[in-house]
Amino acid sequence: MTKQQQDEPPILPEEAVADDSASIGGSSTSESQASLRSSILDYRRENGRTYHRMSDGKYAFPNDAREQERLDTVNYVWMLTLDGDFCLCPKNDISAKRVLDIGTGTGVWALDYADAHPETSVQGVDLSPIQSTYVPPNCYFEVDDLEKEWTWSTPFDFIFCRDMNGSFADWEGVIAQAYKNLEPGGYLEIQDSIWPPVCDDGTLKEDSALYKWSHLLIEACDIIGRPINQTNKRPAMMEAAGFEEIKTTRVRFPISPWPKDQKLKEVGTANQVQLVHGLEALTLGLFTRVLDWTKEEAMVMCLEVRKDLKNLKIHAYWNGYVVYGRKPLSSEDK
Repeated sequence: MTKQQQDEPPILPEEAVADDSASIGGSSTSESQASLRSSILDYRRENGRTYHRMSDGKYAFPNDAREQERLDTVNYVWMLTLDGDFCLCPKNDISAKRVLDIGTGTGVWALDYADAHPETSVQGVDLSPIQSTYVPPNCYFEVDDLEKEWTWSTPFDFIFCRDMNGSFADWEGVIAQAYKNLEPGGYLEIQDSIWPPVCDDGTLKEDSALYKWSHLLIEACDIIGRPINQTNKRPAMMEAAGFEEIKTTRVRFPISPWPKDQKLKEVGTANQVQLVHGLEALTLGLFTRVLDWTKEEAMVMCLEVRKDLKNLKIHAYWNGYVVYGRKPLSSEDK
């Protein structure tokens, strides 16, 4: 158990439990833009799932309807965890002028923030054009590769990033680009979980399917250079980039509704739903491409992990971190 885990009380279980981007939603008569849109929408198919085409292979998880539903459930898990807040930095209550949501996914966070802050311009960016085309007038979506140079000409005053663990090979570079594209006094906030899941009472055994699966995912992500177990290093990365007033909040995501605490029970219920229904999305690409498993072997592993996720006697949870920092009011871009 880490010192940070020791500093907080354990979760108690219930007693006796059994810009150069392709714009989405816009219209264009340009043949080149039409060709680009067609190529982006030509998803790659693998193991019965679809994956992004732009910068093919960078993102290991699918983008199909089942995954979109899971991503929306993950957003709900975060909203429960943060008591309905969009973020923990001051831009939750004080409207930003220009917001950038990097790795927007289905765009649900960007859409909700835009609805709540109609005076704010909200821009979401992702490798996949899976966002709704029915958007408020102050919300826009683009398809772009955020690991390439950012080309926006006007700075933002709030950049938001959630659940991009395993997506970037160079987090320091992404954070540096965020710093460069913020106006002085602007905020960057990163919300993410850290792997593997942990346990305070020994009920997550090393021979359990959940334990083995999570460590295999860590191994696969390490092999492709996109680690999922370094979320706690983000504050140091932000400090190195030049951010100040960096604040870190730890949150916890139970794997199921096993906690006694009512809020954590609700979080665990929603988290169990997205995990049970999203196991193949998290597993198939990495296990078959990187670890050389067959699809059948990966599906058997998912079956065993699903049993653990439904076992309320396993009191496991993921730690999550919300980290935000401010670009100095007087600063020179690094």
